[in-house]
Amino acid sequence: MGDTTSARRRGADPTGWAMGADVADALRDVIDARRDIRRYRPDPVPEELLTAVLEAGHHAPSVGHSQPWRFMVVRDQATRDRAAHLADRARLAQASDLTQDRAARLLDLKLEGLREAPVGIVVACDRRTPAAGVLGRATFPDTDLWSCATAIENMWLTARAHGLGMGWVTLFEPTDLAMLLDLPTGVDTLGWLCLGWPDERPTSPGLERAAWSRRTPLQDIVIHERWPSSGSPDAPVSHVRGPAQDRLVTATDAADELLSPPESLGLLDRVLNRVQALAPGGLSGGTLVLAAADHPVAGLGVSAYPAHVTHDVVSAALAGGSVGAAAATAAGLRLVVVDAGVDGAAITGAVSSRPLDDRGDLCTTDALTAADVERLLEAGRRIGRSAATDGLVVLGEVGVGNTTIAAALVCALIHVDPRDAVGLGAGSDAAIVARKADVVEAALTRARPAIGAAADAPSYALAALRMLGGPELAVLTGVVLGAADAGAPVVLDGLCGSLPGLLAVRLEPSVQAYLVAGQQSRERAHAAVLRELGLEPLLTLRLRAGEGVGGCLAASMLLQGLKIRSLAARTVENVLDPHRSDLEGTPQ
Repeated sequence: MGDTTSARRRGADPTGWAMGADVADALRDVIDARRDIRRYRPDPVPEELLTAVLEAGHHAPSVGHSQPWRFMVVRDQATRDRAAHLADRARLAQASDLTQDRAARLLDLKLEGLREAPVGIVVACDRRTPAAGVLGRATFPDTDLWSCATAIENMWLTARAHGLGMGWVTLFEPTDLAMLLDLPTGVDTLGWLCLGWPDERPTSPGLERAAWSRRTPLQDIVIHERWPSSGSPDAPVSHVRGPAQDRLVTATDAADELLSPPESLGLLDRVLNRVQALAPGGLSGGTLVLAAADHPVAGLGVSAYPAHVTHDVVSAALAGGSVGAAAATAAGLRLVVVDAGVDGAAITGAVSSRPLDDRGDLCTTDALTAADVERLLEAGRRIGRSAATDGLVVLGEVGVGNTTIAAALVCALIHVDPRDAVGLGAGSDAAIVARKADVVEAALTRARPAIGAAADAPSYALAALRMLGGPELAVLTGVVLGAADAGAPVVLDGLCGSLPGLLAVRLEPSVQAYLVAGQQSRERAHAAVLRELGLEPLLTLRLRAGEGVGGCLAASMLLQGLKIRSLAARTVENVLDPHRSDLEGTPQ
């Protein structure tokens, strides 16, 4: 049908179907030159080229001609930001299971393509047709997934032939990506394809260049006839153990111009790229927002300090003598002190954002009322928007007993066991830790039925904050939302100084792109919170200080990093061009 050749003709010329050496050579060149691209220009992809890539995928072979692929084209910035957050979170989770060296290499790999690339394509496999009803799937049910993989390869090669870059990101929990895209049950994703004009032209595969692995020689992976009983090939090695895209690309471009190896400052370079993308006009300072409150839960014996210590620290901060205030001064930051509910009368000199209603001890009654949560969030938003005008916004907190509240929130938000969430705390002993765990467990037993089950829903976060939170954490959550809304980077601190970031992301997922993990503290649950946020800490000093000290130290690093970039010499592209023989120009 449609084939005009005869058996005699095919027998006389068995190679007659070949397309010629030129076509074969070109195909080999495209296959050899295919790369997993991680850096992209912000320039749009013409519709005709996007269509060519999608058509190539649609012409892939499929078992039983089932064509199970569905190509979801994503351009929305908010969706890409949320996808990047999911990938960051999964990346940190995987790194935690690897050896130290492999974890560092994994974390070195760049994933900003999710935000930089102008087009995202999610290849989904519609598996709702029973396997027995598709020719070839009854015996190999996963051939529908294999068919979608061939579609991805077709798209990848076509993109390369047109000079487009494509990267395949699978660092997602499949259910998370499916929920992001509202996929129905029975439709599975094969990851996220980044598509755009490449901002790199690698001569060899990225993981080879990163010394992750080398291509196995062909003779080592070809087996003839049947699997040998001895001397078989080795098993694969196991090492188990939101800014705008054009601004992010521009920041990366500027860093590449420095007379220094790319990403020579490691993680700091990546964070600086994000900061410069958020503040393209530059910044030279910032504000430490130090929110303070006392907590009825302290009366249950969960802290080694008397309640008046909160008031003492706030008074010292206003006088410039607390550790947090000194850290802010040393980092060149302005200080805003917020009285979010310190016992006694409102503190003169502090911004007053205090709860108006009665407060509970978590175990028997809710920590806050819904009305107070709303008021405190809104007050925090105003403070955050105001602080954003100075540059970086750093979170700090003080409050006797607030690590118990933080542990309860962690358990509610990311389902950590109470015994794994409570930490020693400053000045605590084993008996205090045991009481903290008992209090957290009792609070969760009371609150969980009322909070609900949809942990990622904004209503869940608000309910958790109302039943288990503290007023300073509510204010700081509002600060994060307000600062992000104003376009300012937010530097998180320890456990209590990072939970507002997690709560804000649950309320508004795009906020994650504005967050910087200043440090990982000594509190046991802090690492889990940062993994959930998909953030790597700039510092790991086992701090217990609170008051935003770690955030101030990290902010100082960021400001110094920006200063380094502004003062460091730039290269002239001709100097680095290996194709020039005269090498005109000198570094500026």
